[in-house]
Parts: sequence; C-alpha cells; structure tokens
Amino acid sequence: MELVLFDLDNTLLAGDSDFEWAQFLISKGVLDRELYEARNATFYDQYRAGTLDIHEFLNFQLAPLARHSRSELDAWHAEFMAKQIRPRLSDGARGLVNGHLETGALCAIVTATNSFITGPIARELDIPHLVATIPAQQDGEFTGQPRGTPAFREGKIERVERWLEELGLYLGSFRRTTFYSDSLNDLPLLSRVSNPVAVDPDPTLEAHARAHGWQIMHLHTEGECAQADEDC
Repeated sequence: MELVLFDLDNTLLAGDSDFEWAQFLISKGVLDRELYEARNATFYDQYRAGTLDIHEFLNFQLAPLARHSRSELDAWHAEFMAKQIRPRLSDGARGLVNGHLETGALCAIVTATNSFITGPIARELDIPHLVATIPAQQDGEFTGQPRGTPAFREGKIERVERWLEELGLYLGSFRRTTFYSDSLNDLPLLSRVSNPVAVDPDPTLEAHARAHGWQIMHLHTEGECAQADEDC
C-alpha cells in the first residue's frame, strides 16, 4: 500500500485558503479592513519567507471564529467555498488526487490551515483524511485557540505520525510514501517521505528539490503541464 500526502495551499489549491478566508471576511464587513488586511498580508509574506510565528498567526486567524456562532460561520463558509475555493481547484489538481485514490492509496491532506477552513475542501476533493491544525471548541463553539500541536513545519511530522499510529500504522508500513508540497516550510516532512514532490515550488524549495533530484511538477503555473519537468 502507498501513502500519499497532499499539502493544500498553493499545492492542490491555486491560492492560500487561510489568506483568502480572512480576505473573504473583510469583503463581507465581518472583519475591519483597516485593522486586518495589512496584518493578513504581513503574515502571508512571513509564511512565504519561512519566518512565520505560527502561534502569533493562530491568535490572529482563530480569534474571529470565537466571535460568531457556528451557524453563521458555516453559512459564510459555504459562500466562501463557492466563490473562492472551487474556482481555485484545477482539473489538474483534481486529476492528481483521483489518480491516487483510484490506486487504493491511503490519502490525506496535511495542512497548517485549520480544519474549519479545510475540512469542506478535503470533502470537495473526496480525500478521506485530513491532518490539519485543530481549532479548539467548547460546547460546539470555537474558543479562538488551537488544540494540540499546529500542523506546521516539524509539527506536520508529529501530527502525521500520530494519525498513522491511530490507524495502527507508521511511515515504514508503506512500500512508498509521497508528499506533494509547494513550500519551503514543508521541507521537514518532504525529507521524511520516500517520494517528495515539489509542486509549483517557491524558490527555496525549487533549489532544494533540484539539488536533491526530487520531482518537480506544475499544476497551476500558466503554460505548464501537470507532470514532472522532464515530461513537459
């Protein structure tokens, strides 16, 4: 059996769901544009540079969940899926996922973005497992705090290992382990699997992938095919 792990933002999704969720709430007037837009952009730049403080970011990102009822949030998320997410899920990304599902591989999205945002996206793609940062809840409402280790950088390894352990498995249980990602932040987990794949990678990940002979593929870059570089 093969294990196939997918990063979500800028990998399967042509964009960043964390960033787009905050922008969506700003556009609806739920969040104050003056207070939130600049900070949202700053955190996104820090993520791309590999300097993000995940706990500082989660304090920013999860706080709005605690200020609104679950019914409001769910209604907004349904609109968010229609307007901001489905248009960013390309045929190439869907085909990549479906190809692995059809082989019977154990598939999961592994993402630092919280599970409230990403759960419906995983279901949209028919990916049965989600390893994500967990927003804490009390009596069905969000508290504004994370629960457990965020699924970020080395935290992704911890969370994947814990998930597999719950299934009675570990990374060595599989004949092949694959992880698709675009980001330098995922170098820890990419370095742990037997088949790391860089998808439309940032410059740091691209340089690392080329130096180590990793596969590089394009799902979202205009004019590129959804295959390995050497086949394009």
